[in-house]
Amino acid sequence: MDPIEREKRVVGQMIGLYCRAHHGGAKPLCPSCAQLHAYACRRLDMCRFGADKPPCEVCPVHCYARDYRARIREVMRFAGPRMLFVHPLETLLHLWRRLRSRRGVAPTRK
Repeated sequence: MDPIEREKRVVGQMIGLYCRAHHGGAKPLCPSCAQLHAYACRRLDMCRFGADKPPCEVCPVHCYARDYRARIREVMRFAGPRMLFVHPLETLLHLWRRLRSRRGVAPTRK
């Protein structure tokens, strides 16, 4: 699977988990969380690393605007530890990719 699509799926799962816990438990996202998800997907589509994209937390480029960066950080702090129980395989794959990126398998710039 394409790394960008994989990251979109993971961030969507994290935002969904956060939204259900903080904004009422409805299946579709609340407007605020839907806006955050759309923004995250747009930023992922424009990622300069493309197929060689590292996980966002180890990426050398901060592509989120300041207010969105604060919001996504809040979502990830809440959802990150809980993802292991909700989406265990996806979480383990994400952790493996993050460790691999930190060990020096650096992405190439286009």
